[in-house]
Amino acid sequence: MEGSNDNKETVYGNFINTIIEEDLADTSKVVTRFPPEPNGYLHLGHAKSICLNFGLAEQYGGKCNLRFDDTNPAKEDTEFVNSIQNDIKWLGFDWEDRLFFASSYFDKMYEYAVQLIKKGLAFVCDMTAEEVRLSRGTLTEPGKESPYRNRSIEENLSLFERMKNGEFADGEKTLRAKIDMASPNINMRDPVIYRIAHMTHHATGDKWCIYPMYDYAHPVEDAIEGITHSICTMEFEDHRPLYDWVVNNIDFEVKPRQVEFAKLNLEDTIMGKRYLRNLVETNQVDGWDDPRLITLSGIRRRGYTPESIRNFCASVGVSKANSVVSLAQLDFFVREDLQPKTPVVMAVLDPVKLVITNYPEGQTEMLEIENHAKDESFGKRMVPFSRELYIEREDFMEEPPKKFFRLAPGKEVRLKGAYFVTCTDVVKDENGNITEIHCTYDPATKSGLDFTARKVKGTIHWVNCATAVNAQVNLYENLVVADEASDNGYSLNPDSLKIVTAYIEPSIRTVKPMDRFQFMRNGYFIADSKHCTEDNLVFNRIVSLKSSFKPSK
Repeated sequence: MEGSNDNKETVYGNFINTIIEEDLADTSKVVTRFPPEPNGYLHLGHAKSICLNFGLAEQYGGKCNLRFDDTNPAKEDTEFVNSIQNDIKWLGFDWEDRLFFASSYFDKMYEYAVQLIKKGLAFVCDMTAEEVRLSRGTLTEPGKESPYRNRSIEENLSLFERMKNGEFADGEKTLRAKIDMASPNINMRDPVIYRIAHMTHHATGDKWCIYPMYDYAHPVEDAIEGITHSICTMEFEDHRPLYDWVVNNIDFEVKPRQVEFAKLNLEDTIMGKRYLRNLVETNQVDGWDDPRLITLSGIRRRGYTPESIRNFCASVGVSKANSVVSLAQLDFFVREDLQPKTPVVMAVLDPVKLVITNYPEGQTEMLEIENHAKDESFGKRMVPFSRELYIEREDFMEEPPKKFFRLAPGKEVRLKGAYFVTCTDVVKDENGNITEIHCTYDPATKSGLDFTARKVKGTIHWVNCATAVNAQVNLYENLVVADEASDNGYSLNPDSLKIVTAYIEPSIRTVKPMDRFQFMRNGYFIADSKHCTEDNLVFNRIVSLKSSFKPSK
């Protein structure tokens, strides 16, 4: 079943393993978590984190929780909650009964904040967000303490409760941790841990009008769930002292350890949720699952397999050093996974008519062709053949170079599973474009017969004109291209989607959405899950047949 992970092929050996084994005498007690914020669809960068967190738990016989970090009602939605669960299941991972939400802990978070106030470690501040920013200082200059920093514990408790009760407007007050305004780490300079936001939450409705900040909420959530190792990306390394401060100053039984690793960066790719969301909301793409996007729903619709994504993530490895991975490396693992399990059909994407002038008019014969070049278990199929065929335009040249092994004037090739044909003439329109290629065939060269009289170097695929099935085929290039004049350093590629009408052999009529095929010599394709119907066939090219990536041995 697609998405299953029974073979556990994604195994990690890295510095995080060393940390876990040093920290835990019994590594079966390891508990990790994947904590997405439900403010958009997951992308390929998240897949690395999913594979790492769930993979480590599987490796040690521990557990991995799925927790939605839903502390910001301004951007969150149940649509994203559902899509994230679907993506993780598709990748082949199971959180079993361990589905959690940060919003379920809001009462406890409030109680722990009160605990910090009572310890003299948090205070209510009346400074605006801009005033707080200006008071933070710089990397070389300490910050300035808030004039409200030394309020009494009693006053802070009263004000914080009034904040919870909705007595103040958005931005009027915050709750800040009282740490050190002279700390060399700016994150430790009395960070805000609660803000006022009169917004309806997708899960808690209007119960709360104050919401915890991520840097406070996340360590609390980890500690409540008994997470042993909170694995996150490198941008949180400077936030680790604050993470530790929170778990060490609240009375938790389990004190999780934060460990950082380098996130996955792909060349020439949009990964940021903010940019992805803008593309979707401005209708520049066909939704979050547009096959040009690197969202998990997009690559699923594109035809990538979960096995290929897990293998790709394992090949990238886990380290602290940032690097950029080529798309060719991703395509390699997609291609490697598809090759042994994808049947082959003949499809012509850029057709030109080929007429076999000495083949009997009105005759059609059924030829037997294998469904897979290397695996006989796929069986064979019957394909109709007659006088007029479609071939790829690029398979013919009037003046070919020396090593052109396809069709040319006076040259002979084999039609896949059929006969040898020799080009005798071409027909052109008034603009000089070739509209027909005329050939003769040798009946004695029928595929499957004991024919050894002569050999040809070229074999080309074809589709019978009379029985060809029309289909829309979507061909993809990178969604973005480098653009130094752009604020983001890139711009949308106007050629990212090319739509062509293809002619495919009639066996394709039984296709169902998400069925995958190798279109002979054209690449791997999938029947589009969104637009492909029995009366309107639509295919997306998953990946070409050729790879520029060579894996290290």
